[in-house]
Amino acid sequence: MKEFLPITKEDMRKRGWTELDFILITGDAYVDHSSFGSAIISRLLERYGYKVGIIAQPSWKSTDDFKKLGKPRLAFLITSGNLDSMVNHYTVAKKRRKKDVYSPGGKIGLRPDRATIVYANKAREAYKDVPIILGGIEASLRRLAHYDYWADKVRRSILLDAKADLLIYGMGERQIVEIAEALDSGIPINEITYIRGTVYKTNDLSRPYKPIILPSFEEIIKSRLKFAESFKIQYQNMDYINGRTLVEPYGNIYIVQNPPAKPLDQLELDDIYDLPYTRTYHPVYEKYGGVPAIEEIKFSLTSSRGCFGNCNFCALAFHQGRVVQARSHESIVKEAERFVKEPDFKGYIHDVGGPTANFRHRACEKQIKHGVCKNKECLFPKPCKNLYIDHRDYLELLRKLRKIKGVKKVFIRSGIRYDYLVYDRDLEFFHELCKYHISGQLRVAPEHISSHVLFMMGKPDKKVYFRFVDTFNKINKKIGKEQFIVPYFISSHPGSTLKDAVELAEYLNTLGYMPEQVQDFYPTPGTLSTCMYYTGIDPRTMKKVYVAKSPHEKAMQRALMQFKKPENYDLVYEALKRTNRLDLVGYSKKCLIKPRGKDTLKNSKYKNKKQNNKTRKKRKR
Repeated sequence: MKEFLPITKEDMRKRGWTELDFILITGDAYVDHSSFGSAIISRLLERYGYKVGIIAQPSWKSTDDFKKLGKPRLAFLITSGNLDSMVNHYTVAKKRRKKDVYSPGGKIGLRPDRATIVYANKAREAYKDVPIILGGIEASLRRLAHYDYWADKVRRSILLDAKADLLIYGMGERQIVEIAEALDSGIPINEITYIRGTVYKTNDLSRPYKPIILPSFEEIIKSRLKFAESFKIQYQNMDYINGRTLVEPYGNIYIVQNPPAKPLDQLELDDIYDLPYTRTYHPVYEKYGGVPAIEEIKFSLTSSRGCFGNCNFCALAFHQGRVVQARSHESIVKEAERFVKEPDFKGYIHDVGGPTANFRHRACEKQIKHGVCKNKECLFPKPCKNLYIDHRDYLELLRKLRKIKGVKKVFIRSGIRYDYLVYDRDLEFFHELCKYHISGQLRVAPEHISSHVLFMMGKPDKKVYFRFVDTFNKINKKIGKEQFIVPYFISSHPGSTLKDAVELAEYLNTLGYMPEQVQDFYPTPGTLSTCMYYTGIDPRTMKKVYVAKSPHEKAMQRALMQFKKPENYDLVYEALKRTNRLDLVGYSKKCLIKPRGKDTLKNSKYKNKKQNNKTRKKRKR
């Protein structure tokens, strides 16, 4: 039976260990599954012969939990968990969430706000001379100065606030092995400044090689234009081939971002997913009912990493990058065959995907030698002529999974990039998607209908989405299935005015569909859309962008997407009045809401007058 890594001194004694090389501190419960970054990093270090222990969700009120495994020989590794701790804790309305699926029993409050900073400072307090290395999504997206939505201000690099020695950004496997080998060979942490995919601080500007000097922290907190300029430079240097070293000055201290690490090749990626995970949560959580996050991922398969779709509101480009890396069919099938042996497997594979399910290869051959384009997107506003559009590899993989004895159904629940699917002239995958891999509903994300807003989002024009819907309906009719598209939309995205929100509401009305849940745009670090939200500037063009920031206007845009809800009536009416669209208040099919109050009285008088005229005409006859 596979063993969990030590979480107590007793676990260490059972292994005959008196000291750990690394202690990994995480804001999530300890789940030893490849969907958890902390599990991957700890198991990878174990593979290379290092002794690793886990401190999950330590109490930050004292240093006791930070000392419970003793002093690590090489370093503390710190992550907030699979999510940014602020996103984990707060809704876009900045209200406290009621559940944390990454905690035992879904309990909220088992990690602090800004967990990476809090944990790092407590670890430093516990052992002052132990190197502290940050990683995970929270650290990765906050590696340089960033706009913080929750504080509504620009914060400095998390490396400074955490008082840490080194930061790993991106997926981290290459970096952690190089760092471990360097530390183990006796190189001081402050001399480990040469590893790609890392960020360090220095007083010596001659240390980084041929860097691009970004606007200083002092400049960007004073000028939103400078913030946008800095973001654009960062955005253009996220590729491992053509990305440059970036330096952000803080007085006489410099935060240095080395170029991105090289993505893993297929053999390396396969090896990561073949590490000896127990594939479940630690038994100590059994008394709490386990960890809810495992339910959706336990029987799901990660097929790929990276995304060349590059939506402006998504941070993937800043974290995983735009180069797609895919596991081999053999690796994925082998993992699926393990599912069948699990006692609680019911025959259903919940997902086969990644950031974008139907991306299984690089966007084009050019990327291999020259890297991703700095000023050009693969799919936006139209597909690049060099884009390789082909679903055959993914289709073949799904067919192999369907043939596994004991597998009843293989679902695809990761996002399908509908524009990429539409651009494929071969409809074979589309047919099999509808026939085998959805169950009544397919969730897709057009995000909006307004052409202007879609441009700000980095999404294709609405005509592409309409073409996708039409093809979907035709295929389902042909195969004799009644299945539906469930579209996902975002309200109040930068660029979206009330007029745009009304246009979206009109479209939803024509569908006869009202979303059960609506997502307001959530400004999180590391996205182009967040830069637009904070600065009011599109960093791609340096032109001004309209941004809905007042809670009332955001509430109106949100209400328009759920115009049938009685509690939204006043907001919808006000929005229609402000946009001179009271023609949408009435009784016809095109109307969003019916009249009431004075409008109802006027309308009833009009109807009565019309009825009286008809009655008089009848009497005259």
